[in-house]
Amino acid sequence: MLAKRFDAVVSYDILSEYVEILEQKTNFLVASNIAELLLNLKNVEKVDIYFEWKLISSDLDDNKYVDAYVCSNADFIITNDNHFKILKQIEFPKVKVLTIDEFLSLIG
Repeated sequence: MLAKRFDAVVSYDILSEYVEILEQKTNFLVASNIAELLLNLKNVEKVDIYFEWKLISSDLDDNKYVDAYVCSNADFIITNDNHFKILKQIEFPKVKVLTIDEFLSLIG
């Protein structure tokens, strides 16, 4: 991402989760600095979510990524989380999901 080979999308909820996880692994200062870095990168788009699609029922917390995807008209969601597999069965809105390995081979 720092090399600007792709763009990323974050919402307030996504950024909050990133900070929470980073804070568990490091500390609040490091987590806050990384969040600020993400918000200041030109290839990171901050989106406001006005509608929740609620397409993933097995883990409702995962829906924040779907909502940001739809809101931003992104190309795909990158995840190895099995909860996202249900999206292949949903016709509308169509959500394209790539595994991390698929994404790495795409930008490789």
